[in-house]
Amino acid sequence: MNLAFISNVVYPYITGGAEKRIHEIATRLSQSGHDVTIYGRRFWDGPEETTHEGVTLSAVAPETDLYTDDRRSITEALDFAARLAYPLAKRLHDQNHDLVVASVFPYFPVLSSKLAALGTDVPVVTTWHEVWGDYWDDYLGVLAPFGKFTEHLTVRVPQHPIAVSGITADRLADTGRDRDTIEVVPNGIDVDQIRNAPRPDEGDSFDVLFAGRLIADKNVSTLLDAFDRVADDYDDVTLGVVGDGPEFDHLERQASALDHTDRVSMLGFLDEYEDVLGQMRAADVFASPSTREGFGITYAEAMAADCTVIGVQHPESAASEVIGDAGYLAEPTVDSVADSLSRALAGETPSTEPTKRAEQYDWDSVADQAEKAYQRAIDGRW
Repeated sequence: MNLAFISNVVYPYITGGAEKRIHEIATRLSQSGHDVTIYGRRFWDGPEETTHEGVTLSAVAPETDLYTDDRRSITEALDFAARLAYPLAKRLHDQNHDLVVASVFPYFPVLSSKLAALGTDVPVVTTWHEVWGDYWDDYLGVLAPFGKFTEHLTVRVPQHPIAVSGITADRLADTGRDRDTIEVVPNGIDVDQIRNAPRPDEGDSFDVLFAGRLIADKNVSTLLDAFDRVADDYDDVTLGVVGDGPEFDHLERQASALDHTDRVSMLGFLDEYEDVLGQMRAADVFASPSTREGFGITYAEAMAADCTVIGVQHPESAASEVIGDAGYLAEPTVDSVADSLSRALAGETPSTEPTKRAEQYDWDSVADQAEKAYQRAIDGRW
């Protein structure tokens, strides 16, 4: 196969989850003998077209700011989509690629990719990490109708959709797509990297850990109160909160007012990914009562690190799908999270070994699933 991936941001120069997924799948497909090109912005030094780990990187737009007022820039997305259309169309009409794989967010490049493919028989596969729906009201406020319209329009573009979880596939189907036409290929982890990550020095680790962006949907406030409630029952038990975000100052104030404030550490953002993995390896319990997870990669990472994992049941979270019976699923309340914490700290073990559950999310397995899905699209069997 000769594949074109579309992403305005390219790993490792930008390190978000969507671009990480493209990198891990693309490099493995390249190692398997496929030709892979990623079209993006030039966040790297050097020529517009270069190679990284066997994958061709082709810059169709220059580096620019991705955010405006803490939100992804609409003008950046429009600019990238406009700059992408002609060079991609030229490559497709010259029969350089068998398939286009477009990361859905920020939407406009999907429309541009489909436009570029007009007049060819090159299929366009899309990767859906989330379906926002009414979440646009919280994210864009008065501009929410614009976001909803753009998502609605993107859903209706002729495409072969891949969702990263069953819940995301279901939410996509709710917008009008035929559920039977939506493939599910999960996000992945590097199991060996996690198992070999260096642990922190003695005294710098925690019994209970949270890691993630500190936003309201993560419900770290609930975790703090739940931890405070059970701390009396477990001598010297500690909680570490890894991450940064708009909720950091509020959570720091909350933590300082807890009865067991001396056992809670707000660690902020850790620059090195392996430092986060090391903290997971050193922890006994990983708890994230998030109510909005299109997949929930930290659950898989924590299971690979042999943590007892606590998530919550919620219709907008894939936690139950990722964790299965290899951890605990609470309700998103202080009482329920505290009960799960108490059981985990008491040493109750889930029915499935977390490390075994995590193996199904290894990138090698995910890349194999993606390769088969891409081939079905090319062969017209999807």
